[in-house]
Amino acid sequence: MPNRSDPPYESDRPTRSRTVVTVVHDVAPAPAQRSSKACLVIIYGADLGRRVVLDGSPLEIGRSVKCELQLDQESVSRHHARITWDGHRYKLTDLSSTNGSYVNDELANERALRDGDQLKIGRTILKFLWGDSVETEYHEVIYKLMTFDGLTQVHNKRFFHETLDREVSRAIRYGRPMSLVLFDIDHFKHVNDTHGHLAGDALLRQLATKVRDQIRREDVFARVGGEEFAVLLPEIELPGALQFAEKLRRLAEVSTFRFEDVALAITLSLGVARLTPATKAGEDLYRDADEALYAAKQGGRNRAEVAVRK
Repeated sequence: MPNRSDPPYESDRPTRSRTVVTVVHDVAPAPAQRSSKACLVIIYGADLGRRVVLDGSPLEIGRSVKCELQLDQESVSRHHARITWDGHRYKLTDLSSTNGSYVNDELANERALRDGDQLKIGRTILKFLWGDSVETEYHEVIYKLMTFDGLTQVHNKRFFHETLDREVSRAIRYGRPMSLVLFDIDHFKHVNDTHGHLAGDALLRQLATKVRDQIRREDVFARVGGEEFAVLLPEIELPGALQFAEKLRRLAEVSTFRFEDVALAITLSLGVARLTPATKAGEDLYRDADEALYAAKQGGRNRAEVAVRK
């Protein structure tokens, strides 16, 4: 079966003009005696899990080898952003970069940083940790990286397949229903080629947030490929799973996703499968849903197909 995921990102969108609104946040300064000890942790991108210690000295981020934190990506300017300590708090300043610097998905020229903020520089996402429990927080972040995708903040492929095997075995043992929905974004490569990979990243993140709002606590939602997602539905028969898939398809079709001043319209193709007497393990259920997803793509996209296995 052909691999529907896009090839590794090779280029980024060209330089273009932008209007940037600098938001001034009313953040009370920390006490002067508060320690300047803090760190950045890479939660998405190359060197996943790397910790960069902040000790109060200026830290420049960029593609240049002269930067204290070098991020070798085309979407990162040679001198992209700088983090400084003013005696009370850390501050991020964008250095007139081509693609901008983001804090919690907001484009920022200058921003006071708070513990837990997420910084996006190019296609790298870093988590800012600062406070009395930096070491504990760091270990918690590393633990979360084992199970969550840093970009979309939903479960990752490794966690999903481990859970799938366990839950399918349990459902077979006790004779309980279970369904699986796989879906991906139609023509996602066109989004990247037209608007750039930063727009593609924003689209994935926004879509994951919308889908997460539609699932139950017991469902398992994960990113399992470049633009491919899975939702495992315990205790759900095929009609309910198909209804859920159609709800996701419609949600994507009527929603507008945005990256800066660009509106992105998308559709989804979905594959739906259920446990059958022929299902022996999690990989069987996944293969059925994957084949149904492929049929949806071949059938014209923006549709849900059901696995035909008896």
